[in-house]
Amino acid sequence: MENRCISKKRKAYMVLMRSLMLFSVGITCALVIFMIIYVLVNGLPNITWKLLSGKPNYIDGNIGILPDILNTLYIIVTALCIVIPIGVGAAVYLTEYASNKKLVSIIEYAAETLSGIPSIIYGLVGMLFFCQFLNMKTSLLAGALTLVIMNLPTVMRTTQESLKTVPQSYREGAFGLGAGKWRTIRTVVLPGCIDGVITGCILSIGRILGESAALLFTAGVAHVLNGFFESLSSSGSTLTVALYVYAKERGEFDVAFAIAAILMILTLLINFLAASVGWFFKKRRNT
Repeated sequence: MENRCISKKRKAYMVLMRSLMLFSVGITCALVIFMIIYVLVNGLPNITWKLLSGKPNYIDGNIGILPDILNTLYIIVTALCIVIPIGVGAAVYLTEYASNKKLVSIIEYAAETLSGIPSIIYGLVGMLFFCQFLNMKTSLLAGALTLVIMNLPTVMRTTQESLKTVPQSYREGAFGLGAGKWRTIRTVVLPGCIDGVITGCILSIGRILGESAALLFTAGVAHVLNGFFESLSSSGSTLTVALYVYAKERGEFDVAFAIAAILMILTLLINFLAASVGWFFKKRRNT
């Protein structure tokens, strides 16, 4: 009966809009699949154990990316360990404690502005502030702190939006049982928005893995194999920086495609791991 009441013009409009949406979805999926297949096809044949387990030697011409892989993992762990507590804490304060709505609006506007600044500007500011003013010199720690500033708005905003989805009745029920403000947030609110925190982590990891411009100025391009704490205070090249160096400066496109394939595989693995952790906490919360 309802379908008969819809005019032919309205039906044609609905069909057109549905077709355009399906076309957009198809184009997006096709581009993603094409890029993944193209990188893997050109990169996987060039991945060897010697490439993964060795380090560069300019005397005999050997190429190895083990230092770059470790530096990438070091900078991911360091950046996340700093940005997650700060971002989640800022989101909790803005959502649960802040009463000045004007101040909240100013902070949110500043966060949105930070998220839109080009990464090359972050690199210049990080070089001037962390490397020179704080005398950290070119190091992984300076690069990680620069990435913290870049990813802080992402973690804060995703967590903040997730906190807003927690029903107010959950808080009122906890207060009715005698729980304090912080205990309610820690035991009721935060477990209910773990999905937002995981989403922020995934987005941050993706940006950290794909960042090169900011790290060129702050972390450097050295291919040195060091331990975790020693690497933080010394210059080091990540996989994206190494990809840029091998492709742009040395013309080693086979190595560049191999690094691109490794980056893509590493991104998929980390995202799968983060999604699994989020699924685990969600299942635990529901049970």
